Amino acid sequence: MIKSMTAFARAENTQDDLTAVIDIRSYNSKFLDIALHIPQKYMFLEDRIKRLVSDRLSRGRIEIKSQIIDVSKAADAFEVNEPKASAYYNALVQLKNRLNIDSEISLDVMANVAGIIKPVENTNDIEGCWAVVKDCISSALDELCLMRQKEGDFIAEDIASRLDYIEKTAGQIAKTSHDFLPGCQDRLRERIQALTKGLVELDTGRIAQEAAFLADRSDISEEIARVASHINQFRSIMNSKEPSGRKLLFLLQEFNREFNTMGSKTGSTDVSYMIVDIKTELEKIREQLQNVE
Repeated sequence: MIKSMTAFARAENTQDDLTAVIDIRSYNSKFLDIALHIPQKYMFLEDRIKRLVSDRLSRGRIEIKSQIIDVSKAADAFEVNEPKASAYYNALVQLKNRLNIDSEISLDVMANVAGIIKPVENTNDIEGCWAVVKDCISSALDELCLMRQKEGDFIAEDIASRLDYIEKTAGQIAKTSHDFLPGCQDRLRERIQALTKGLVELDTGRIAQEAAFLADRSDISEEIARVASHINQFRSIMNSKEPSGRKLLFLLQEFNREFNTMGSKTGSTDVSYMIVDIKTELEKIREQLQNVE
């Protein structure tokens, strides 16, 4: 199945006093790379969110920005880290006595120390919080996957048309290669006559033997057969339900290998031109596959 890796989705979910807002952007990447931005007090949800995303997506750079807004009374509660406050106060008293500093230790000094006064971490309803966030992310992922699929349909249509052209041109190359032996005999005879200026009597049997040898060295029937197999396999992978980007990129390398071999074997100018056209189409397909999951 062809799915694009670039998409954007946004979802919002509110239940009681808790609201979750999720923005998801996906970009091209060789692997699945999840970048999650979530408020510090809700980091306990990180692993669950990443598992939820990895169950739906297999490839791409996934950037998730989340806002979790709690308007309940518990959200505004603070607590004092009494052991830390006491230890810090005693350290200040000790410093005063050692340096003979005559000043009061104010509340402002104590309150400005990080970690002494901090928001209360409300972990009483972790599952309730997860239910809100999970529904929100699931909705965003549904929209993201739909957008990736729509874009993928356009990519698949473009690739399919290029694959049809490659198949048609490969058929023309195969037809041209079938006529290689008679043409090879004629070219060999003409070349010998040009070199000897007609002074040497030509051995028809020897010319046929040499032409057959050259034709065997230039035989591309195996490459043509493998290309036909690759085309069928390419279409099968495109139509499967599994993510296909990596498999198709690998198969594209096999295409290039076969056509490079054809180009090195054939002595036909027409075939060489057709191979150049095919390799141009293969490069365009490769560029499209860079954006396929």
